[in-house]
Amino acid sequence: METGHDPLRHLRYLRQSLSQDNESIGFFISAGCPLSVSMPKDQYPLIPDVLNLTKFINERLTENKKYQLLLGELAKAQRNTENVEDILSFIRSLSLVSKGGDVRGLSEDDLLMLESIICKEIVKKINVELPSEETPYHRLCNWIRSIDRKVAIEIFTTNYDLLTEQALEDYEVPYFDGFVGSRRSFFDLRAVEDNLIPKHWTRLWKIHGSINWYQEGANEKKKVYRSSEIKEDASHLIYPSHLKYEESRKMPYLALIDQLNRFIRKKSSLLILCGYSFNNGHLNDTIVNALKANPTAMVLGLMYGDYTKQDQSENTIDSYSEAYKLAKKQHNLNIWTFDKAIIGTNFGQWVSFPNKDDSDSDLLNFISTESIAGETPTTRELVKLGDFSMFTNFLKKIIGTSKEHHHG
Repeated sequence: METGHDPLRHLRYLRQSLSQDNESIGFFISAGCPLSVSMPKDQYPLIPDVLNLTKFINERLTENKKYQLLLGELAKAQRNTENVEDILSFIRSLSLVSKGGDVRGLSEDDLLMLESIICKEIVKKINVELPSEETPYHRLCNWIRSIDRKVAIEIFTTNYDLLTEQALEDYEVPYFDGFVGSRRSFFDLRAVEDNLIPKHWTRLWKIHGSINWYQEGANEKKKVYRSSEIKEDASHLIYPSHLKYEESRKMPYLALIDQLNRFIRKKSSLLILCGYSFNNGHLNDTIVNALKANPTAMVLGLMYGDYTKQDQSENTIDSYSEAYKLAKKQHNLNIWTFDKAIIGTNFGQWVSFPNKDDSDSDLLNFISTESIAGETPTTRELVKLGDFSMFTNFLKKIIGTSKEHHHG
């Protein structure tokens, strides 16, 4: 049975939650967020989504026979050839059993070569800069520095780009990403796990690696470093899979997954998911298991678009079926789409109730009304915080000013 959710009530609650300076507040920035950055029409998007990034790589490697063989084997294994993260995960799973012989017609050297080529192509495509200091990323950073916080803000991201780092530095927001040192920064596992960082430093956790992380050494002595520049010939650390790596407890991936788990388990923590489509089963498990263990936590998924969409055959399908399935079972996982929401496991459309007061004027700007044509014309209410640009405008309003200030 469909119920109604009052958008004003829930926007009030979100504003109140984000205004706290002594609660654990985090953001999970995923692949959809760069799409919200305004660009000239002929340059949009700044960074493509996973599908279009994969198409770019597939086109670039059309003449590479080993890569074409890999795609064929990927299809035989019923894996997605249009998802570069699936492709990289498949390569690494084959690498684990390739010692001393070929696997699916590919040698260990072939697999290492393919991984290196793919990562270099990714770097070429996403090594870009934000076009101005008025982007959604900058609005997020301006909000972070607007309050002298007792508890650090934590940003988790599956993106490999450097857009968040650029915005943090543009707005002079100090942050810690797990690495220390200046010449060749190394990953400090103890500082991450024991929280040995000043509380006014934002935490930036890049779960799937970064285009400026690289690996040096051989065999058991391999170590991960972060560079201040993009190195063309480096072994880029981009790893969208949960396979175990050499010295896995010392490698960033598992340490940062643990950090996500620890964050959600903090008392009354709030994690807001932006641009995440719930297509990563391992991350979904981490989030849901932590929520089950901590009933006081809340995870809010802000989803782009309506609750349903049309597929290629013009059939109506759920836009984020995995997210809905999880939210309908887990009371502290809420999902907001533009037109409907699942809140406290209850599914319903946005429906306003007559309970406005003077303090709601800013919030009303984030509730829109759309006409629906038909024999009996009607309207529907929309809350579009699933657009990262709209959500960061919401954060801007919370600051209480209409003008962003920049230290400089």
